[in-house]
Amino acid sequence: MAFIYYVTQIQFEFGAVKLLKQECERVGITRPLIVTDPGVKAAGVLQKALDALPGMTVAVFDQTPSNPTEAAVRAAVEVYKTQGCDGLIAVGGGSAIDCAKGIAIAATHEGPLTHYATIEGGSPRITERAAPLIAVPTTSGTGSEVARGAIIIVDDHRKLGFHSWNLVPKTAICDPELTLGLPPMLTAATGMDAIAHCMETFMSAAFNPPADGIALDGLERGWANIEQATRLGQDRDARLHMMSASMQGAMAFQKGLGAVHSLSHSLGGVNPRLHHGTLNAMFLPAVIRFNAQAESVKKEKRLERMAHAMGLAAAGDIPEAIRDMNARLGLPTGLAAMGVTADMFDDIIKGAMADHCHKTNPRVATPEEYRDMLAHSL
Repeated sequence: MAFIYYVTQIQFEFGAVKLLKQECERVGITRPLIVTDPGVKAAGVLQKALDALPGMTVAVFDQTPSNPTEAAVRAAVEVYKTQGCDGLIAVGGGSAIDCAKGIAIAATHEGPLTHYATIEGGSPRITERAAPLIAVPTTSGTGSEVARGAIIIVDDHRKLGFHSWNLVPKTAICDPELTLGLPPMLTAATGMDAIAHCMETFMSAAFNPPADGIALDGLERGWANIEQATRLGQDRDARLHMMSASMQGAMAFQKGLGAVHSLSHSLGGVNPRLHHGTLNAMFLPAVIRFNAQAESVKKEKRLERMAHAMGLAAAGDIPEAIRDMNARLGLPTGLAAMGVTADMFDDIIKGAMADHCHKTNPRVATPEEYRDMLAHSL
């Protein structure tokens, strides 16, 4: 049976951050904890959020790491409780939003965070007690502002997913103006993350026609605008379309992701310094070649439909087009350029096989098939 569910209220416009106090009042948050990171603070974006909350008592946790950890969640929960907070505002990229989702669980539920991880059977344990969250994305990549999931590195160093409809932000404030100062390489890496979401969820075999339509439109917007947004960061039109592509990819991926993400989640746990979006960009060509033989992909002409959205002549052109795009954006030429070596493969494969995205790929990969994809991505 297909389950199709869309729940987030979205404010999408230039200057939308000014609606932050209004949305806190609507949701019932009176003493928010803002969750952000040092880069967002240094860029002045945190101050814009604070300026939009006149008269409110606000606490701040600004130490979110580039890949959120259980330790960071614990530190933020301490601030949340000592300051008497009753809700969360995440201001940042996917790391800050995912960290805030971890806080939403840990501040209101007993036991270690791992108890609530998807692969540990934890999703049903995340209840409506989760702290209310408003998300203000400052990158166009993960789309976590409209998604039910979070990825967090837990204390035993696994990079685990946490999924519940109780984690979906009550409001997503999508203000493309907040992305105008994003550096080119971060624009490129997060933009390819959004494109990967659109492509991979579209290839998933699950039945969800609304998600398919949203993903294809998001792919078309992202593919057509990522170079312009990377080269000319002040281009408001390109920034708007990239933020939409990011949001759409996450709206669609309730349908499921696949091998790109099982590999990137695993490798991100092996080496947390590696950027998730960049890893997705590296894995996409090999995974698309692997998925081309999936019965559902062939039957529904999914690669042909993606090629059309990307302005390509044929489905077979997609992997090389992605490699060419990565090169034009200045991203690494492959995993080896990111410091990945073949002696890491066993650990990566072990993590990928256990990842929550492994079984939603249109072809369920064997360890040797994962090894082949890693070798082709090196």
